[in-house]
Order: sequence, then structure tokens, then C-alpha cells
Amino acid sequence: MTGTATLPGAALGRYEVVIGLEVHAQLLTRSKMFCPCPADYISAAPNGNTCPVCLGLPGVLPTMNEQAVEYTVRTALALHCEIPPFTKFDRKNYFYPDLPKGYQISQYDLPLSLNGYLEFPVGGETVRCGITRVHLEEDTGTMHHAGDVLQSATSSLIDLNRCGVPLMEIVGEPDLRTPEAAREYLVRLHQILMYIGVNDGNLEKGSFRCDANISLRPPGATELGVKVEVKNMNSFRAVQHALESEIERQTGVLDAGGTLVQETRGWVETQGRTISQRSKEQAHDYRYFPEPDLPPLRLGAEYVDRVRASLPELPEARARRFQEQFGLTAYDAAVLTDTREDADTYEALVGAGVPAKLAANWQTGDVAALANEHRMPLQQSGLGVNGLASLLRLVDAGTINGPTAKELLAELYVSGGNPEALVRDRGLAQVSDTAALIALVDAAIAANPAAAADFRAGKQQALGQLMRAVKDATGGKADMPLVNRLLRERLSEQ
Repeated sequence: MTGTATLPGAALGRYEVVIGLEVHAQLLTRSKMFCPCPADYISAAPNGNTCPVCLGLPGVLPTMNEQAVEYTVRTALALHCEIPPFTKFDRKNYFYPDLPKGYQISQYDLPLSLNGYLEFPVGGETVRCGITRVHLEEDTGTMHHAGDVLQSATSSLIDLNRCGVPLMEIVGEPDLRTPEAAREYLVRLHQILMYIGVNDGNLEKGSFRCDANISLRPPGATELGVKVEVKNMNSFRAVQHALESEIERQTGVLDAGGTLVQETRGWVETQGRTISQRSKEQAHDYRYFPEPDLPPLRLGAEYVDRVRASLPELPEARARRFQEQFGLTAYDAAVLTDTREDADTYEALVGAGVPAKLAANWQTGDVAALANEHRMPLQQSGLGVNGLASLLRLVDAGTINGPTAKELLAELYVSGGNPEALVRDRGLAQVSDTAALIALVDAAIAANPAAAADFRAGKQQALGQLMRAVKDATGGKADMPLVNRLLRERLSEQ
């Protein structure tokens, strides 16, 4: 997909926008990358989850986290990457207060994977973005500032609990051309990482975070323009807005005859703009060299095949299967496979005897609304997947009607209960006896002659008054599609 960003003031046609994204994702391991400290750094007291290894004390030796390596390979395979047979770790040297060793153990010239891609739709077109590499490193600590860190923090406190947490870096090629495509790339990547169980997807807490590289160049040019890196974005929306703002800023500089400089800028959400933070480092500034305390890794074909076999069905493939197997629309299939839990729930409902379309309508409609209202997914609710399946089987069998089912769903969603027992004990079964309903239909027509006359005169909306009369007479338990048919038949006869 090519073209310029569709932004006001972006000098459409004069510049081509080039965007590349670098995503850092913390891995869901129990311990840190190179030591046995717990990786859960948020719930611990400040600097509580630390040891001589992650504090970088003299004489300590790192030990590699095998699961972190496996999770990185799993991610790389999900993104169609090549897995080289040989990889190693390197020291990335730089000073920062939250990096106690004075270097970060990362990967440079021989990463765990190379040459992948991610495809996704944007505006009716399929965008293919290359993945340069997926490599593994350790996270830094965190700094807590008093005041505005982007302006002038008055003081800072350092918490080293996050030091050493396994961190996966996914480096995208500069193949994206609009902020919208950048946002969709992140949404799809975020979805995949959660599907394969390697990341919790929390943007606000920083376990999934993104740096965006952006430049402008004349249309048709092959060389990249001056690259600016944008940081401090903690939502998909923020990434899109930051890129839009930066495109407008760079366009203004170039249109005025100015010169852009390679730098790192921070996104200030409250001001809706980026501000300069520092000049951008080059790779040689970090003085990379092989990590002397860790042996190189040789990943055999058997190991890679085992990791590949552990991958679950990915969301795009699962959505296609749902369309083919269950006859769903592309929209319903996409909604139902948005998360692995939702997709598993849907297949469990169908497997429990609920018709595919009925299950899709309820899961994407009333159930989703209640999940949002109570901030509680169905899987964690009192009703649960089995309870919903029981309720929907009653609907499918005609035992209860839609309105009754919705009332029961709302009542049982949080507290739980047995839908079948409640229907039996409360006498909520649907009235579907034709003879009984004909009597009620005739009574409704006799009690509402004006509505009956209006319907016969062609006013279709008049039927609603007659249907409500029958519904009220049965306490809301009438089979309303049958009532509709019987009313039409009786009114055409009289």
C-alpha cells in the first residue's frame, strides 16, 4: 500500500510519509531474563524484586531464561520470520539512571529471528509490513518523576524492579504510509501476541509499548528522509494522533524551507504535539560487543518445529474458518475472534448444542453489552459459558421467548443460577399452544376494534397494539412470531 497520509495540512502529493514501528513487549515469564527474581514488578514494593544479578553488582553471572527464548521464537514464527541456527547476546552500552549495569544485554547482529511480515486490511486494501527482526533483551528499571518529565521534572525516584524483565523487540520495516495503517499494524500485532500467550497486552502499564520512526520524502524518491523517533505513546489512539501531529510539523518545516534533524521527540497528549527530547543515537554510539558471560545459542530444526507445533490457530485463520464452518459473515467472524477467549467461548457454545447463528447473535449482542456494563467477561461471570449455553438451548427449543431470555440473562449474568430450573420454577415457559393463542388473538381484536380496522385499512403499525395486548395477556410469555402470524390470519378472515 502506498500513498501519502490523509491529513489536513499534510501537503498531499508533495511528500510521501514513511513510518516504521519498533514494538517492545514484555514476556509472560515467572522470572526475569537472567536471574530468578520474580518478573511481576508492579505489585512488589519498590526495589523489592531485585538481586545482585539484576542490580549489576560486581562478580555476578547471568543465566538465560529458556522460556523467554521459546516465547520469542514462538512470536517470530507467528510473524513468518526465519529462525537462524545460530544466535548470540550482546552488550548495548549506554548510561541512564535506571540501567544499573551501565549496559543492557540485548541482541545486535545475530538476533533470534529475521525477515518476517505482517499483513492486515486498511481501507479495503491489504497492507504488508515487513518485520526486520524479533529479538530478545532485558528491560530497564522505571523512573518516577515529580513534575512533567517532558518539561522540567523537579525530582526523580528510581525503581529497579523492572530491571531484567524479559523484553522482546519487534522491529518493523519502514513499509507503513499512513498513521491509520500504523495503528492497525499495532492492533493486529497486539492481538497476535495475546493469542499466542506471550504478552498481556497492557499498554497503560507499559508491557506493550511502541516507538515510531517517521520521515517525509518527495514522491517517487527511494532514499529515506530525515528520521524522527516519537516516544511516550501509551495507546493505539495516541500513536495515530502523535504521527498525525508529527507529519504536520515536519511538513511545516519543509514547506518553510527549513531542515529537519534526526532526533527523539516525546508525545505530549495534553498539548496534542511532539516536543524534542534528545538527538537520536546511531548504533555505533552504543559500542555493541558480544556478551562474554553468555554462550551463543544454536537452535536446531527439531526445536523450531516443536515451537511451531505449539502455536495456536491465529486470529485471521480462525476467522476464515468460522466463516466457512459456521456460515458467519466476515464482520461476525472478526468480532468473535477478536480475542482467543471470545473465540474459545463461541466454539464452546456451538459445541454445547447452540446453533451457530444464534450463538453469534447473543455473544456479540446482549452478552457483550453486559460484559462491558459489569466490566466482567462471560468466562468470569456467574453465568459462565455453560450457563449461557443452557439459556440459549431453551431459546432454540422454543421453551422461552427472546424477551424472557434477555431478562434471565441480565438477572443471572453476575449472580449465576440454573436457567432451566428458573424457567420451570417460575412458570416462564413460552405460550406456544395455537388454540390458546387463537383465543387470546380473538380477544385482542375484539377489545381493540379501532386498531383492527386500521390494520385492515393498510396501516401495518396498528398490528403492534394488538400484539402488545396478547403479550400482556400472557405475562410476556407468548410466542410472538406465532402471535404475529395468527393475528394476520384472523384479521384477513374477518
